[in-house]
Amino acid sequence: MNTKKTIVIDENTPLLLLAGPMFLELFLNTMLNNVDTLMLSHYNEYAVGAVGNANIIMFMMNILFNVIATATSVVVAQYLGAKHYDKMNMIYTLAFVVNLFIGILLSGAFCAANPLIMNFLNVSPQMRPYSMIYIYIVGGSGFLMAVFNVMLQILRCNGYTKIGMWVTFAINIINICGNYLFLYGPLSSLNMGVAGVAISTVVARTLAVTALIVFFYVTKTGRFSLRYLNPFPGKLLAKMIKIGLPTAGENLTYNLYQTTLLSFVNAMGNDAVNARAYCNSLIAFAMIFSNAAAMSTQIITGHLVGAGKSDEAYRRVFKTLKTSMPITLALSVANALLCRYTLRFFTANEHIIALGQMIMIVDIFVELGRCLNMTFVSSLKAAGAYIFPLIMGVLCNWGLGLTTGYTVGVLLGAGVAGIFAGTATDECIRGLIVMYYWYKKKWLGKSVVDK
Repeated sequence: MNTKKTIVIDENTPLLLLAGPMFLELFLNTMLNNVDTLMLSHYNEYAVGAVGNANIIMFMMNILFNVIATATSVVVAQYLGAKHYDKMNMIYTLAFVVNLFIGILLSGAFCAANPLIMNFLNVSPQMRPYSMIYIYIVGGSGFLMAVFNVMLQILRCNGYTKIGMWVTFAINIINICGNYLFLYGPLSSLNMGVAGVAISTVVARTLAVTALIVFFYVTKTGRFSLRYLNPFPGKLLAKMIKIGLPTAGENLTYNLYQTTLLSFVNAMGNDAVNARAYCNSLIAFAMIFSNAAAMSTQIITGHLVGAGKSDEAYRRVFKTLKTSMPITLALSVANALLCRYTLRFFTANEHIIALGQMIMIVDIFVELGRCLNMTFVSSLKAAGAYIFPLIMGVLCNWGLGLTTGYTVGVLLGAGVAGIFAGTATDECIRGLIVMYYWYKKKWLGKSVVDK
């Protein structure tokens, strides 16, 4: 086993050393999604909303894949911090094998449930065929994302954050070329449309997974072998599931809550659906820095907690917030000011643009609350406190977000902007609660490393 550590992560690790590459990775991911939306908007406007609906389901599938992937990031970071290098290959193999198995099962399940999903989301007859074919192709190959998630977490926790950036850049190029071929290029005569975009996505993800596995071996980060699972580490798997299920449960309840809100939006008409899809493409830019900073702090916090440096971990999280909050505010305000122009890249429909302007103003408050949540929830998970975020997620998503969104958006007639007002209420109040939990140090003593 390779035990040589060339990258040290501790309290002195600069935030931007990890967050910089992650920011670029997330930025490129956002560009990838925007390219899909932009290219489809010029192909067929119904296809845009349809893929937006389908991506809600893809995100839900990804949450379930992250049961083990998220636990992997916590366990790997803490064990590396505690310098338990002798157990790393066993952890890597266990995470890889289990997530691949889960990925295959869930890919089949989501494809089988495709018609039921369309009915639940109230997808319009014009959009339904596009949504279904996208889920069959991209969802059927969802196991690729299961493996991708695990590999990315392993490499990030070992300090290799730039690999995600470069792989995402390659995915962008491949995906853009594939989209062009099927929508406007030599393969456009096949009239595959959304199916072609889906195939392009699957090809790009296949190459991305291959690249991460090759990098894992070339850098001698570790190795996979079934012999590391003999005897089977049942206790470790149980520990990882214990970490992953509440984390996935928190994300799943959030996604189900957003899916329910989407069903309200679908009932408001196709313009509302497309306004939400276009705005989400722009909103992604406002949240990428706070997301990158939160993920980086999660890795650093995990290493510090594993090394027994709780005071350093406590201070490090507040230091991150002082950097990420002003930047997030600036990006969200810029989005609101410029959206009347940037939305025209996607559509010339003045009604959609007007709806989008209202959405982006409300989103300023969504992003402030989301910055708090991402920063403190990620750090709580890294410290082993994974139950409290789940409890708060369930209570605030459904007790505040859903009720406020339905009341303001549907009952009071504010439309899709009112739905976003519900999300803002949820994010801001829940963010303040989890920040207070971290401030009171309720997470101390919850490390997953055996002392």
